[in-house]
Formats: sequence, structure tokens, C-alpha cells
Amino acid sequence: MSQAPPSLRRGDPAPYWVAATDANPRFVFSSLAGRYVLLGFLGSAGQPGTADILAALDATILNGDHACALLISADPADQAQKRIPHHLPSWRGVWDFDAAVSRAYGVAGARYAACWILLDPQLRVLATAPIAALPAMLGHIATLPPPSLHAGSAVPAPVLVLPRIFEPELCRALIAEYDRQGGELSGFMREIDGKTVAVQDRGHKVRRDVLLDDGPLKTAIQQRIAGRLVPEIARSFQFQATRLERYLVACYAAEEGGHFAPHRDNTTKGTAHRRFAVSINLNAEDFAGGDLRFPEFGSATYRPPTGGAVVFSCSLLHQALPVTTGRRYAFLPFLYDEAAAAIRAENLKFIAGAS
Repeated sequence: MSQAPPSLRRGDPAPYWVAATDANPRFVFSSLAGRYVLLGFLGSAGQPGTADILAALDATILNGDHACALLISADPADQAQKRIPHHLPSWRGVWDFDAAVSRAYGVAGARYAACWILLDPQLRVLATAPIAALPAMLGHIATLPPPSLHAGSAVPAPVLVLPRIFEPELCRALIAEYDRQGGELSGFMREIDGKTVAVQDRGHKVRRDVLLDDGPLKTAIQQRIAGRLVPEIARSFQFQATRLERYLVACYAAEEGGHFAPHRDNTTKGTAHRRFAVSINLNAEDFAGGDLRFPEFGSATYRPPTGGAVVFSCSLLHQALPVTTGRRYAFLPFLYDEAAAAIRAENLKFIAGAS
């Protein structure tokens, strides 16, 4: 297989990007971590022989779980004339008409270097090949180990699991307060026209939330986070958290398909200050499903006991798996420090509706 384009070498992290597909005007590339990803930089599918090359795509190899492909086009005629096949979740076309994605990978310049770039499940460069060498690249992908073993052995996610942050009595009190108020369906943050906007998409997230008012419950939470959680974060990650964002009790309910698809928590201007996410289960014995998973690090799931926490960097791709029985209640704050607080204050102007 050929050498990588000048700006990327084997082992380099792939640049993240957001671009349009036919199904999604803001397709987030980094959400695909957890499988092998084949990037096909076509330039134009109108080039001689490209249609025959794309006809060789194999859904048994690119099955969406083990591996998938993104076919990147800089030619508007490819979309207008439907020259790029779509076979979700195995492969899809990506519209890079300003060549921003292609330039980020060192493919576009004085001459467009059409090629394949294969990424590992952590979205790092694994192999490259000329655009005509698709059969050889597919053969290579077919020999690769399961994504969870791409490093030669299972790699645990860099997360901290801490039991006994909240007492059972506090957990029950938080659930009772949620039930008293009744949760509202919550969305997620997305960057639209330079603004951070709250949107809803039940295919991406189904969860109901309650924000706590000032009072004894907030005081109890502050004491336990400061006394039991913050010192352990400092010891494990050498990060001194001084700020807590949102006193939020959440509920993922099986009866409405509660889940949160793979996402990162700091990808917009309005969320860029977030440093660590915390997930404290309030009733771990009362539901099935609903565990946390970090796709970049394999299929392992995390389920702290009642009152226990999982703490992780907001930059990690993570998901809350669907709750299949019962309801999962959790307390879900973000932690940050004074430097991040300055970033938050500066970025308030980018949050839709903020004054």
C-alpha cells in the first residue's frame, strides 16, 4: 500500500470534521469511532474508472459494525447526478464541495490525490492505498481483528469508577424529587450558524431531566462532590475541579426507549469549557440496559453501583445504552476549573438565547 499523504502518517490521529451527507446536513465524523473507518477521497466520482471501483464495495466486509466507509466527494455533480452509492450503515457519500476535509488530510492541493485512508477504531491512521487499490484495501480490512482488539489486546477506557459518592438515602431523595417535579424531555447541544443551539432528535437521545432548585439537596450534593469526588479526580487525573455545571437528575425510561447515542460533551462553543463528565447511578439495581459504553475503547460497559460514579473526560466518545427494563435515574453534572470558567464566560455570546 502507498504512503500516506504528506500531512498524515501511520499512527497519526485523523482530523475531526463535520460535513453534509444526503441524510444529515451535519454529519459528525468522530461519532464513527469504535470500528474501522475507510475514507475514500474520490475528488470526483466522474473520473474514468471510479464507478467500477465503487462497484467493488463489499457489504460483508464493510458491514457497519466491523468497518464502514465514507466516500468523500469534492464535485457537486456527484450529488446532483447520484454518482456515489449509499448503503447505510456500510457506506455513504460525504459532500466536501469546499475541499475543507480533503485539505485537512493533505489530499487536496495543486492536484487532488485520490486515495483510501483506513483508520483504526480510535480514528488513527492505519493504512493507505491508491484509489484504484480498493480490492487490496478490502482484503486488508477482512484480516483485521475485532475492533475491540485492534491494539492487540482489550484497552480499557480511561475512566474513573468510584463507589459510595452518594448514600442510598440521598439517592432515594433525589429520585423522589425527580418524581415530584416530573421530568421534561431534554435535547442536546449542536452548533448551527455559529451558535450553540439546543435541539431534539429521539433517534439520538431520549431522556427526561429535572434541574434542582436551591435547597438542602443541592447543599448535600455540593458537600459530597467536594469531599469525595474532587480529591479522587485530582489524584487520578491531576485536575483540580472548582466548578460544577448543572444539578441535574435524569431518567432514562424503558417505556419510551431511553438512550443517548454516541456523542462527546464539549464539541460546541457553548460546551467547550466542560472538562469532566460525571454519571452517578441512583438506582443501579432497578433497571436493565442503560450502561455506559465508550466505543473508542471496545464493547466493555460501565455500571457503577447505586451512589457510585463514573468520571471521564468530556472529549471521550460515549453513549448511554438503551434501558430495556425499568427506569435508570442518574445525577449528571459536568466539572471544570477557573480557566475553563473564563472560556465559558467568553463563549456566552455564542449560546442561542443567552443574555
